[in-house]
Parts: sequence; structure tokens; C-alpha cells
Amino acid sequence: MSDEIKTTYRLEMLSPDEFRPKYVIFPDLRIERMEIKCPEFNKFLHTVVGYDYRWGGRTNWSKDDWYKYVNRDEMETWVAYLSGGPAGYFEIEKDSEGNANILTFGLLPQFIGKGLGGHLLTRAIERAWEMGAKSVQVGTCSHDHPHALKNYLARGFRIRKTEQRPANPPIKSFWDLVSSTG
Repeated sequence: MSDEIKTTYRLEMLSPDEFRPKYVIFPDLRIERMEIKCPEFNKFLHTVVGYDYRWGGRTNWSKDDWYKYVNRDEMETWVAYLSGGPAGYFEIEKDSEGNANILTFGLLPQFIGKGLGGHLLTRAIERAWEMGAKSVQVGTCSHDHPHALKNYLARGFRIRKTEQRPANPPIKSFWDLVSSTG
């Protein structure tokens, strides 16, 4: 266990009136809902997007854990494709209290810095309000991409809660994570 501390942020948007969308135009950009659930693809996306930021919580998940998580009716996965390749994704669900939670959100490394983050987040927030959410919530931390918190705030989120927590340990090998079948 690392002695390092990270700051976690819980953010929320209470009304569509607070939303400040950002769009980019790429002729080959598509953002599609995964209508056929594929836990293996969710694992891949979580691993490749979260690796550099030490996303925790799922590193030791078994195949069963992934199947149970992804195959819940209330959870949706949306994938951004640019020129045919996956560029980023978000997972979203509406909880029993009517809040939409953006569970994961991010871009693959080679797509960072192109303006796609604001656009994809805009689509996630639009989806949350389409779901009839009472509020939209998301979390991030000080280990996330340096522009993550700025992007959330720029789209209209407000920080609801901050906490200091032990940091997730660095992941030893990205390729071991991708290839493990757990």
C-alpha cells in the first residue's frame, strides 16, 4: 500500500440549465451505445483509459465480476469512435433515487488533446438528462488527467465533496492487465 495521498472530488449538476456543452466537428467521429453488452470490451476500455491515471477498484475483478457489472439493465456503455477506432468511452447509470451517475469517462491516450474530451463529456451529460435524471454526478481525483477536473467544471458541474484518501498503487504492467483473463 502506498503512503501517497490523493484528493477525490465528487461533482454534481442539479439542472440542465447549469449545463455548458462543448462540441467539436470531426467527420469521422461517432458516439454509439453498446447495445450488445461486452464485458471484455469494457475491461479493455477501463484498462487502456485508466492505466496512466491509476484507476483502481477493478484491477482484481474476475470475469464474473465484469459480467455482473456490465450486464446490469441500468448501466449503459457509450463508445466514441474516430476513423473506425475506439477513442474514448463513458459508462452511465440512473440510480434508484433518479440520479444519473457517470461511472467512468475518458479517452484513449492517442486521442487526448484534440478537443474530444469536452465533446464526449457533453454527450454523457446529454444522455443523463435524456434518462430523466434529477441530477448528474461524476467523480475524479488528483491522479486523473490534469484537464479532467477543468473539463467537468467547464461543462457546469460543481464540486459537492472532496476527500483525502490513500492513492491507488501504480499498476505494474498495462499489458499484463489487458491479457489477464481473471
